[in-house]
Amino acid sequence: MEAPSSSTSAAAGHHIVAIPYPGRGHINPMMSLCKILSSRVPDIAITFVVTEEWLGFLGSEPKPANICLAAIPNVLPSELVRAQCYAEFVDAVFTKMGGPFEELLDRLQPVPTVILVDTFLSWAVRAGNRRNIPVASFWPSGAWDFSFYYHFHLLEQHGHFPVDLSEKGDERVDYIPGLPPTRLADLISSGSTDLTLQNFLHALSVVHEAKYLLIATVYEVEYPAVDALKACLSIPVYTIGPAIHFSRFADDPCLNDANYLKWLDCQLSDSVLYISLGSFLSVSSSKLDEIAGCLRDSGIRFMWVAREEASRLRELCGDRGIVVPWCDQLRVLSHSSVGGFWTHCGWNSIWEAVITGVPLLAYPIAIDQGGNATLVVEDWKVGWRVGGEITGLLRKFMDLEDYESGEIRRQAKHLQELCRRAIGKDGSTKTNINSFLRDISHFSEV
Repeated sequence: MEAPSSSTSAAAGHHIVAIPYPGRGHINPMMSLCKILSSRVPDIAITFVVTEEWLGFLGSEPKPANICLAAIPNVLPSELVRAQCYAEFVDAVFTKMGGPFEELLDRLQPVPTVILVDTFLSWAVRAGNRRNIPVASFWPSGAWDFSFYYHFHLLEQHGHFPVDLSEKGDERVDYIPGLPPTRLADLISSGSTDLTLQNFLHALSVVHEAKYLLIATVYEVEYPAVDALKACLSIPVYTIGPAIHFSRFADDPCLNDANYLKWLDCQLSDSVLYISLGSFLSVSSSKLDEIAGCLRDSGIRFMWVAREEASRLRELCGDRGIVVPWCDQLRVLSHSSVGGFWTHCGWNSIWEAVITGVPLLAYPIAIDQGGNATLVVEDWKVGWRVGGEITGLLRKFMDLEDYESGEIRRQAKHLQELCRRAIGKDGSTKTNINSFLRDISHFSEV
């Protein structure tokens, strides 16, 4: 085991209270960050606060002994319906979670020394400040995304908000600090209501009241946006790498017997297209049927995670692949037979592909996914957008002899190596995490 550094040793004895936004794309990276912190400082105590429904989901999942779960009431009678009433769910998170969280915070022992809060939960920042508990704001998305929302007022100044995307969606926005020129339609989510957007913007306006900002990205990959944020924020900014806890491979040895892994074991190297379009906002049934038809007609090998639609789609796709309701995505992407990933471009999914060196087919649906797709396709050049004639695109993408397909595969391996160096022993990620641990220790001594 690696000897603890002075910064990690100094952080021993701290009690961190972590509160994520109650969605899988926020809970997973915050839990991964907590596991990383707990592995660096075994004597640190972490209380991970979730709603009652998520407590039921997470209670049986393995976690380090120094991480315990605590629950507050659900914000809606059933949070499982949040995809159908997204705006109502977001508003409830902003207006109903704060009070129960503060009540729990005042009961916790030992007294919390740091609050690790999802950036969207601005009320938790102010709860910490009222109790003189330093708050670390955690942004589980990209630095580009943070800079976009933080500088959203620039869209209004340039006449790009409010806007009719059917008329101006293809216009390029080139004035957001740290961002490459990006289509307006890829920046503004058509699925966000005015109230939802105002809640998000308010949360970003409060971030300067925190003591620290942690971003789930790699500095070497997003340095223009990170440097722009450091220039305009008065608090320390740490890029802590992709919030993926790689040791979870050892958490569930029984997973090795999963049928989908056995199927992958029987396939040729780089021959399988893995498909997952997210676990929250999704595409229509008619679009899923179209995708199924394209997969069948293309003749490629595929593995598709389709949740509750799995049984129906299985009958439409043909016999060249498998359709499953769930899988361990990181383990699948790490499998030698997987040669591509058709994704909705959620931030966590993108990073799992980058770390495993898998090229991407970008199919953004909503929220930050359009901008993420721009990074993947135009900036990083590790993928193509899905559009137009899909069947031919799939064949070309999975053709290992095709020159253009080979180019994105080579670039994906290059980006993988860059990121692995960044999260390695002497990389920027470890340096930043150690700096954060040293800084929270120093604050408690002041």
